[in-house]
Amino acid sequence: MIRAVGLVFDILLLPLRPLLIVAPTERAVWIAAALAPVAVVIAAAAPGAWVIAPVLGGGLLLLVTIDALLTGKLEGWEIRTAEDIEVGQPSPLAITARFSGRQPPRAEAALACDPRLAPDGRMSFALAPDPLAPGWRGEAILTPSRRGTAIVSRAWMRWEGPLGLGARQVDYPLDKPVRIWPDLSPVRSPDLQTFLRNAQIGLINRRIRGEGTQFEALSEYQPGMDRRRIDWKASARHTRLYARENESERNNQIVFAFDCGQAMCEPVDGLPRIDRAVSAALTCGYVALKGGDRVALFGFARRPQLMTPFIADARAFHRLPLATLTAKLQRRSLVVVFSDFTDPTAAELMVESLGRLVGKHLVLFVTMVDSEVEDLIAAPPDDITTLARAVTADSLAQQRKLVLQRLRRLGIDVLEAPWASIGPRLIDRYLAIRSSEAIG
Repeated sequence: MIRAVGLVFDILLLPLRPLLIVAPTERAVWIAAALAPVAVVIAAAAPGAWVIAPVLGGGLLLLVTIDALLTGKLEGWEIRTAEDIEVGQPSPLAITARFSGRQPPRAEAALACDPRLAPDGRMSFALAPDPLAPGWRGEAILTPSRRGTAIVSRAWMRWEGPLGLGARQVDYPLDKPVRIWPDLSPVRSPDLQTFLRNAQIGLINRRIRGEGTQFEALSEYQPGMDRRRIDWKASARHTRLYARENESERNNQIVFAFDCGQAMCEPVDGLPRIDRAVSAALTCGYVALKGGDRVALFGFARRPQLMTPFIADARAFHRLPLATLTAKLQRRSLVVVFSDFTDPTAAELMVESLGRLVGKHLVLFVTMVDSEVEDLIAAPPDDITTLARAVTADSLAQQRKLVLQRLRRLGIDVLEAPWASIGPRLIDRYLAIRSSEAIG
């Protein structure tokens, strides 16, 4: 599990001294714009009085400088966020500043960062006096859009003078990394934890009776039981029917395979498909580990790129996204493939690859419903352009259905659902496959 650790960028500890800049405020710019036509009128009416224009400009510049110097000095400021955040999940970021002397009427800050942290790679903050502590404070919410390591590269602080005409501005280089991980909020959800605590594969280690191959116990035969479970020798000894109860299979190998190609980089409601798939797979993988199975991840595009070793202990769950290629499949496994296709050629190649895989392993193909295509199909045909889009989208949807039908005819289990429900439905499908003893 990822533990969020507070990250503090203490500006006072930076070895580089900041460059202090005196800058006009927006109010000063508007005053200068208002004085410009006055200067033109004076120059036109009395050409000999043209010196009034530069005098007015110089006076305004002097006021801007004096106003900026009258405001208090910046003693120090801090930027606080988490070192580790999750893609698509909001994370707070706070800036605190301390001023000595006269307190400014207004202060603001800005950060330059990786576009994965904020749109256009920039965040702005309006600071206000902190009611709980001395100094000023501003807050914002980060919602990262992609996984990886994002860099907060530079910070600016700007505070105004008492007249609102001049401002002081400083900037600092930061180059601080923020690690963006897959979204594991479903794993921490109370619903899933309650399910694991109460379900048959719960947190207590115990034997589970099912349709496995290892003998567990004899029980008296009841109407409705499978007659193939009757133990005829034991029944003959006891002169009544007894049925065998076997222990459910554990230690199954579950491989979550991710298509890392261009199609899976397309966004679904703000996040790439691959990030939605990783979150669903890790949630299901956590359930599988709790159930005693072994889990591995596999990434591929044009060629295999990454495969993690099989993890059998839920305490090693955090290793799944980070390991390197150290193991290969050696026995029948459940292979959960997250992929999508945008054209017939890509679909044909995918069907061919999965057809070779299904001969040795049990394959579950997982794909997300394209909400954009569904919206285009359902749009009212108000004009010819909308109608043409709807017809094209419907054609794509029909081609998609044909490909999924071909996969089913090959013996591949297909799961298609909206991204919001793909995780719970994947867990349900995994539990159904596991209880049917079809993996081993």
